[in-house]
Amino acid sequence: MIQDPEGLVLALVVVFCRIGGCIMVLPGFSTARIPVMVRIFISVTVSLALLPLMWNDVYPKIERGISNYVLLIAMETLTGVVLGLITRFYALGLQFLGTVITMMIGLNTPPANDILDDTSEGQLTNLITFAGLMVLFMLDFHHQLFLAIAQSYKTWPPGAGFEAQKALVSLVDTLSTTFTIMLRLASPFILFNVLFNMAIGFINKLAPVVPVFFISTPYLVLGGTILLYFGAAAMLSLFGDGFSQVLR
Repeated sequence: MIQDPEGLVLALVVVFCRIGGCIMVLPGFSTARIPVMVRIFISVTVSLALLPLMWNDVYPKIERGISNYVLLIAMETLTGVVLGLITRFYALGLQFLGTVITMMIGLNTPPANDILDDTSEGQLTNLITFAGLMVLFMLDFHHQLFLAIAQSYKTWPPGAGFEAQKALVSLVDTLSTTFTIMLRLASPFILFNVLFNMAIGFINKLAPVVPVFFISTPYLVLGGTILLYFGAAAMLSLFGDGFSQVLR
């Protein structure tokens, strides 16, 4: 590697493009709360750590032509973005989960600032999103992802071009798996909402004069909050276990 300093720098840039593209959309690292320079330093550090392992795969693919090298950089960046989106889609499923739970238990609080991004989100959704992301970091999901990036050089070798169909299939499979997992996690709250509203409907038939909507709302929130209190630990545990299905 020292015998060819120019090739060393070119290979480092190629590895940086794939890793930097992944970290650019990676949940937790791509949040607006982390400065851009910190993300760049993380990308450079990981690139330097993985370059010796990826040397035999990257260095032979480097072309001295400017046009070929620019095309290689673009393809590597797209590959890294796709790898990062696989994890980001799974993390974004927490927002879907939080929105469903908020609707099912009737906890329609005013939107607040998102903890991770510069958007407005419900307070319960913020809580679930932050807790789920913290669980992923506790399970070292970023280590697993960096390992997946290293292994991706075997399945998506540099210089072979960007396979749009394979990338689209991977993203669609991730969305399908994420939707199934999040719907399974939200199923107790959906069942609770259906049973509660059926019971309230029967009560309304028996006593039409009673304003059941105003009476039932506090009980709906109370029951849903109790269900969330006892089921939060199991829900987050299942969320962490489902991450391995996404990386397959």
